[in-house]
Order: sequence, then C-alpha cells, then structure tokens
Amino acid sequence: MKKFTYILLLITFFAQGQILNPVKWKSKVVQKSDTEFELVMEATIENEWHMYSQYTPDGGALPTVFDFKNTKGNYTLVGKTKESPYKKVFNDIFEVDEYYFAKTAQFKQVIKVTNPKLKEVKVYVEYQACKEQCIQQDNTFTFQLPEIKITDDQAVSTAAIASDSTTQKVDSLSDVQSQNASENKAQISNEAPVEEKKGLWSIFFLAFIGGFAALLTPCVFPMIPMTVSFFTKQSKTKAEGKKNAILYGVSIILIYVILGSLVTGIFGADSLNALSTNVWFNLIFFGLLVFFAASFLGAFEIVLPNSWANKVDQQADRGGFVGILFMALALAIVSFSCTGPIVGTLLVEAASKGGLAPIVGMLGFSSALALPFMLFAMFPGWMNTLPKSGGWLNTVKVSLGFLELALAFKFLSNADLVVQAHLLEREVFLGIWIAIFGTWAVYLFGKLTLPHDSPMSHLSIGRLFMAIFVTIFTIYLIPGLWGAPLKIISGFPPPMTYSESPNGIGTSSSNTTTAIDLPEHAHSGPHGIIAFHDYEDGVAYAKKVGKPILLDFTGHACVNCRKMEDFVWSKPEILTLLKDKVVLISLYVDDKRELPKEAQYVSKETGKEIVTIGNKWSDYQITRYKNNAQPYYVILNSDGEDISKPIGYTPDATEYKKWLDEGIAKFNK
Repeated sequence: MKKFTYILLLITFFAQGQILNPVKWKSKVVQKSDTEFELVMEATIENEWHMYSQYTPDGGALPTVFDFKNTKGNYTLVGKTKESPYKKVFNDIFEVDEYYFAKTAQFKQVIKVTNPKLKEVKVYVEYQACKEQCIQQDNTFTFQLPEIKITDDQAVSTAAIASDSTTQKVDSLSDVQSQNASENKAQISNEAPVEEKKGLWSIFFLAFIGGFAALLTPCVFPMIPMTVSFFTKQSKTKAEGKKNAILYGVSIILIYVILGSLVTGIFGADSLNALSTNVWFNLIFFGLLVFFAASFLGAFEIVLPNSWANKVDQQADRGGFVGILFMALALAIVSFSCTGPIVGTLLVEAASKGGLAPIVGMLGFSSALALPFMLFAMFPGWMNTLPKSGGWLNTVKVSLGFLELALAFKFLSNADLVVQAHLLEREVFLGIWIAIFGTWAVYLFGKLTLPHDSPMSHLSIGRLFMAIFVTIFTIYLIPGLWGAPLKIISGFPPPMTYSESPNGIGTSSSNTTTAIDLPEHAHSGPHGIIAFHDYEDGVAYAKKVGKPILLDFTGHACVNCRKMEDFVWSKPEILTLLKDKVVLISLYVDDKRELPKEAQYVSKETGKEIVTIGNKWSDYQITRYKNNAQPYYVILNSDGEDISKPIGYTPDATEYKKWLDEGIAKFNK
C-alpha cells in the first residue's frame, strides 16, 4: 500500500512539473523554380489542444506570428503566408470570434532568393496553444537551401529537405508523445479562407457607407446636378448621355481602385497587417485621424494644389473616354477637402487588415460615390426628388468629424494596450467617447455652432432624429463606467480587465481597491484584489505584512485565466481569502514590453533569448517549476519558498478553496 502511495505521489509530482509541448513541428523546403522556394511548416497538435490562426481577431487569444529573418538582400516574400483552413468559435470571455486549428495545421510561404550565396533561411514563429491551460510558445526553423544555380535551361524541380526544429530546447524536457502527422495532414487552401472573404465583404460594406457619407458632404452633393446637367445637355442623344454618365461612374471607380492598388503595391499585402499591433503604427494613425477630424469640424480645409485641378480641367475638354476620365479625376481633386479624410480613414482601417482590403475598400467607396451620378444621368426626372443644398450638408460633414475623432482613440487604445502603459484604460476611453458623442448630441440639438455652420431657426426632423439617436448612444455608454459590458461596441474599448476599477467606478471598498489603498508597486487586480506584477516587489511586501504569497502565472490572452478570475475568484468565500489572507503576485507570460538591455539574457534552461517581461516570467516558471502552462498557481511563504503543491486550471470553486485553505494553514503553523 505504501509503495502504491509513493508511486501515486511521484506521478502527481511529474504531472504538475511537466513542460507541456502539445504542438510538434516539422518543416521542409520545396523548390518551385530556379530561385523560388516554398517553406512548409507543419504542426501536429495533441488531442483537445488547439492553436490560433494568423488572422484571429484582436482582443482574444494571441495569433500565430511568423518572423522571416535576414530578408534584406537575401530573399523576398512572395505573397502572404498561406495556412490550412481554420475553425471559428465565439469566445464569450473576450467577446470576440476566434479562429483556431485542431489536430493539424500547415503553413506555406513562397520566397524568391536574390542572393545566390544564400545557404539557409531562418523563420521564427510565436504562437499560443490552449486546452484547459494556455501556453505561450515559440520555435525557430532553419531551412537548408540547395545550391542555387541560375541558368536558362534549368528545369523546374522539386526537392524536399527536412529540417528538424531543434532550436526549441524545451522539447527535450517534454515527455508528451507526438501524434502521427501523416494521419491528419491538412491541405492548404489556394483560396482565401471563408472568414477572410467575409471580412472583405464587411470592409466593402463599410466603405460603401463611407462613400455614401462622402456623397452627402458640401463638396460633392452640389456637383451631382451640375454634372448630370452637363451630360444631358452636351450629349446629342439621350442614349449618348446615359453612356457618358456610365463611363463617368466607371472612371470614378477606376481612379479610387487604382489608389487602393497603389497602397497595396507600395506597402505590400501583409506589411501593414503585420504592423497592426505596432505601437508607432497606431500612434501615427491616431494623429492622422485627429487631423482629419479637425478638418471636418472646420479648423481648416485639406486642399490639393490648384495647378492640379487646372491641368486636369484642361484635359477634360478632350472628349471621349479620356476626357470623361479626367472629369472624374477633377471631381476627386475638387472634392478632396471632404472625401480625403474619409478615404484616408478607410485606407487606414482597410490597410490594417492587410491583403486585398485596401482595393476592396476603395471599390466599395467609389461604387457608392459613382452610383448616384450614373442613376440621375440615366433618369434625369429623379433630380426633382433631391433635397436642396444647404446647411444640412455641413451638419453631415461635422458629424463625420465627430466619428473620425471617436475612431482615432481606438488606435491610441491599441498602442496603449501593446505597451501596457495603462494611460488609456477602459474608464478613460469610455469617458472620452461619452464626451465626444455627448458634444455631438449638443451640436445636433443646435446648442453648439462650429465654423461654416449656417444660421438655424429650427431643427429639421432628420437632424432631430439623429440627435436623439446620438443621445441614446451616449446614455448607453455611461453604465460602462460602472462595469457594464457594452456588448454593442465590444472590441472598441479596452477589455474590462484593462481597467482602473475592474468592477466599475464608485464600487464600494468591499469590492474594489482604490489607488489610495494600494501599496507601493501594487496594482488593483481582478475584483479589486491587491496584486503585484513583479516577483521581487511582491515578496518584499509579503515579508512586510507577514502573509503567504499566491503566485499566479497568467497571461493577458489566457482564456482560462479569465475564467478562473471571473467564476472562481469572484466567489465570496474565495475573494475574502485572496483579499485578506494572501499577497497576490500575478506574472504575465505574454507581456510584450521589452526588458532594459542590461536585464536581457539567454536562458540556461531553454537556450532562448529573454528580451521581454513575458519571456522573463515564462522562463522563471519553466526553470523553477518545469511547467509552462497558464493558469498555474503556487502558494509560497513570505520568504518565497514553496509550501503547497502547484495546481493549474481548477474550475471547481470548492476544490480551489480547499487548496487555498491548506496552503494558508501550512503558513500559519
């Protein structure tokens, strides 16, 4: 019996101390031509585990990210990294859709070698794998290239050169057996994934609305009757007038699609997408949108040089398709003060998605812009139904300015989340939006005037309805300050966990901790629990107050970490223990903030470079506990020594409380 007990204890120890590696990688390189090679990376995923797509939306789990090393002067990427079809599921914790792979995943990237002396290509991949626990992992692939001989008569050949991913030293620590990759080999889809296609349709629809909004601005709307009259009067027959109007509309679409193509061609299909989580990318776009908003609100006008318009006007007199094309270009130039900010915003938003999004966005925008010119030219009698130009056009323009300003703070929020600066937490973001939309409502009710506004003796029915709608939306935002989830705008404000007061402003002291109550270096954690995000700071405080430590290895994008906090830690009997009986130290393994140069090092355990705060805590967990999964909890004494058996994801609140009680009791002996 004793032997059986010892064996059981030994099994338990190893189960708790295991380095998890649920994703096994294989790689090969396939020669496509003399200078083109396809890098293939295949992942075999253990049962019940899953890893995430490159395209999983922001705000949830971490996407798979590939970093192709030393590309400059050696090789170029041909297109984007293709991946096998993924599954989609709604995550009710983060309130976003997530795209993930189960069992297998395959990624392919074609490269074109420009340096004939290139012998190998290194690719670094970062990904998150989840089951009941989540792990942050990375891997480095080294692809050995065959000798490159560039000759004219060389036939296209295919070679497969296997390359083991031996750079991930953690693999040697894992005793989890890999599955047979050949059983469930994923097929790469040559077409864009279904969800990506849906994303393009949503971009088209939003851009179409943007084009319609641009149509209702003082720069564009008055040009409809002028342009239509030109085609109807200058054309010899009705049929010719209709034909020229259609050509005019097609020319408008062509001009803006070319603009979208230029953005895609100059920056690349993936480069802006890769930058979507870059702090400087988001800060620049924030400044750009504020600039556009100021223009719409009447601070100044964005105009292109008059010489451009004059030259284009001269070309418009040539007649035929070329003349009509230049007429469309003249419309784009003359109306730029109104359409420029909208086009810029759409390109910013579309470019952040990468791929064909800028082209699709401009197609949607230009279609909405061109359609009225074509329809009214084909059916001139409809002109009588158009409302007269007036002050309402400026109201539309100003309203677009308020929307641009609100959208700008989304990009600023992204930058803040990336660096975890906590300058724009959820309450601050919502406060800014409430102020913006509240001011917009006051403007619509006629209590505030801006430059270029016409005198107003009464409210139109349309303006009144719009004012009521904006007011309702403003009121809807206010409960968010007190912890309301605000599902309608989910994904725009920072998550509820990224908050100064996680339970909402004004929550009683029994439920939250005010900044005044916080010790030095401490933060207000979930449910107002005092939490430290640095190990040494937490241990020092525990010594000072004479309490045990609850060491919490967690992650910002860890689903089950949030489940534990929302459904287990929130129980009154557990929350009391966490607030009064222990010192919480939460170490985020996916914190992307860089360590100071002098604090960076190479892990003795894994051989990896430790450059971020998240790397540091992940390495600490692996080195000390031989475990790399989150959530992972340990109870320590005030000297930082273990006094409990670590546990992972424990959704049973009774079991978790029992574990807490036992650890606290050992400390008090």
